[in-house]
Amino acid sequence: MAGIISFGAYVPVFRLNRALMGKAWQIPSVPGERSVANEDEDSLTMAVEAGADCLAGIDPASVDGLFFATTTAPYEEKQCAAVIAEALDMRRDVLTSDFTGSVRASTIAVRAAVDAVKSGALRNVLVAAADCRLAEPEIMMEQVLGDGAAALLIGNENLAAEFGDFYTVSDNFTGPWRRQEDRFVRFFEIKLDTKYGYADNVSAAVGGLLKNTGAKPEDFKKVILPSPDPREGVSIAKKLGFNPMILEDTMFMFLGNTGAPLCLMMLVNTLEYAKAGDRVLVTNSGDGADAFMLTATDALAEVKKGRRGMKVNISSKRDLPGYDQYLQFRQIIDKDRWTPKSSTVTYWRDRDVVVRLHGNKCKKCGTVQYPIMRLCFECEAKDDFEVVPLSKTGKVYTFTLDHLVGGNYLDVPAPKCVVELDGGGKIFLEMTDCDPKEV
Repeated sequence: MAGIISFGAYVPVFRLNRALMGKAWQIPSVPGERSVANEDEDSLTMAVEAGADCLAGIDPASVDGLFFATTTAPYEEKQCAAVIAEALDMRRDVLTSDFTGSVRASTIAVRAAVDAVKSGALRNVLVAAADCRLAEPEIMMEQVLGDGAAALLIGNENLAAEFGDFYTVSDNFTGPWRRQEDRFVRFFEIKLDTKYGYADNVSAAVGGLLKNTGAKPEDFKKVILPSPDPREGVSIAKKLGFNPMILEDTMFMFLGNTGAPLCLMMLVNTLEYAKAGDRVLVTNSGDGADAFMLTATDALAEVKKGRRGMKVNISSKRDLPGYDQYLQFRQIIDKDRWTPKSSTVTYWRDRDVVVRLHGNKCKKCGTVQYPIMRLCFECEAKDDFEVVPLSKTGKVYTFTLDHLVGGNYLDVPAPKCVVELDGGGKIFLEMTDCDPKEV
């Protein structure tokens, strides 16, 4: 048996009203808004946030594997999963792998994790999915896309939801696609994409799953059906015999199509409101389609506690004042940009401090310090400490507003904070994604 032990999500705090995008190019606008990653965010950093939310209250050293699904990895040649595992302070012998090439990468990674757990090769696997896709400016698809992330911890003990059967179809369909030299996602003829690339494949996957299992549409409490647009999802549901009222919200109106993580973000949203015994059908498409079943257990109620999930992430937002800020965040406008240089040697030497967020605890007086220092500032004991992982949550102890240095032009003055970490220790940081007046 394999299932979901825990789940988490992340949505960037910024939202851009699509009317502002339409106005900028003098084209019709799609109703609603879309999520926009800040200029210092990408699919990797968002996956770390979703993974941390998923592992709240769980020792990261207990995780055996980490699979990362994305179509927008920030590296062409470097494994992002290894970076995420280090940032989440996992063991060095954790199995890491990147899944990419299609927005269906997220459910392919889920199936790989389930197979690994069922086979006994791994006790549990964290599957994190994130995307930050770009569409060419001045086209409607730019308004449709959105940024976000989700994560599932898959294992065989203390399950909040149990996996049923899987069914997959593969299809060498033309679009969407992006070659190595392309910055923007390319699309085939949209109507053809929708009918033959989406509808036919999803119908085949769901039909095959129902036939193999003997399940009926009325057996399910919720159906997760990511679609190119909300109307097409309803149309497919009706053709397959499902009541459209049980479709999970695609979040199109307030987040947009987030790509690889969309299916898992919808699943997280479903689990936040599900009850024990609820049966869920999950689908995903891209060069084919996946379909699988889940059943919620009694343990789900406890797992919901202490996580931001989709509910908190959706409600926590700031409005981007204009389309030009979006262009700035995505660096779409060509201009000379100064990037501070960093030392790869220093990064390698200090990665436990910088990436894993390790500090030291004095063995004599118990004081926790960050960064790691040889001398305890409290009792002055020298070289008498142990390295400890620090919490990534805490409360602002004190702060100042810097009017001259740091922050993007939306966060001026920039809040510089001393944060008292949960479990001990203080750390000096710059606060982002906030209104300086509300620190």
